[in-house]
Amino acid sequence: MASTQDSNDTAPLVLIHRLPRFNISFTHWLRPKFYPLEPSDPSYATLAPSARVLLPVGPTPVDSGTLDLFPAVECVVGSSAGLNHIDLAECRRRGVRVTSAGEAFSDDVADYAIGLLIDVLRRVSAANRFVRAGLWPVKDEYPLGSKLGGKRVGIVGLGSIGSRIATRLEAFGCVIAYNSRNKKASVPFPYYTNVHDLAASSDALIICCALSNETHHIINKDVLTALGKKGVIVNVGRGALVDEKELVQFLVRNEIGGAGLDVFENEPVVPEELYALDNVVLSPHKAVATPESFAAVKEVIIGNLEAFFSNKPLLSQVKSE
Repeated sequence: MASTQDSNDTAPLVLIHRLPRFNISFTHWLRPKFYPLEPSDPSYATLAPSARVLLPVGPTPVDSGTLDLFPAVECVVGSSAGLNHIDLAECRRRGVRVTSAGEAFSDDVADYAIGLLIDVLRRVSAANRFVRAGLWPVKDEYPLGSKLGGKRVGIVGLGSIGSRIATRLEAFGCVIAYNSRNKKASVPFPYYTNVHDLAASSDALIICCALSNETHHIINKDVLTALGKKGVIVNVGRGALVDEKELVQFLVRNEIGGAGLDVFENEPVVPEELYALDNVVLSPHKAVATPESFAAVKEVIIGNLEAFFSNKPLLSQVKSE
């Protein structure tokens, strides 16, 4: 019987890099165009050092230690929108190109962000719990929610996802402003150079920027104070964009209006203080996850692999800064 390598000896080698908890299989849709090399492959120890492409599954970390293990790697083909798990500076230093999922997840994350915002404002999840608990016949009255239309919404990070969020908010008649690394020349919305001032001028903040050293805890005590007692936070970016301890305290003390959170600082651990709060909607980091988005990211990954092995421009290469 032919070995795995014998049956794939003409297919380009793609090294699959994953943490144990990320058990998504890439094998069936990468073959037969490519030879996905998993750690369980009998040929792994022999072939891995010669692999030119590394494919980290989800947010599996790629750092200098990872690259030391695989010295032949020339390209890291990312499968996620965020890149905080990849040491971009180290890749740049070594001349290793990096790609992301591009815009594959953008529409689904934008939809989810709007869903979380509406849920918090209109108390949809809380109303569901109210009815299921049998409280409607007993209490009759249920606290009113607030409409989305006309709200001043600040977007932190007007990239691919943030731009799509803005488009959706326009349809609701919201007043939009944004903070981003740079002012966008073609964007009509007001630009704020710092998040504090954006929060002070907003009824809600939607956080969808990339996590970096500069944006770590970009939403801090001062920003939450500026947002005010009726303000709402929605985070579909990364948990560490928000100072979670401060956010919990503001919510527990009713010092902001509510929060819709898809991401957390120490996933999958969620602060227990949030469980009992009806003005908080919690989600297990699933804003990106739909069958459609997974199909789209597969296309981006395969496109980047084909481009790399054909010496063509990569589809979603991360720009050096």
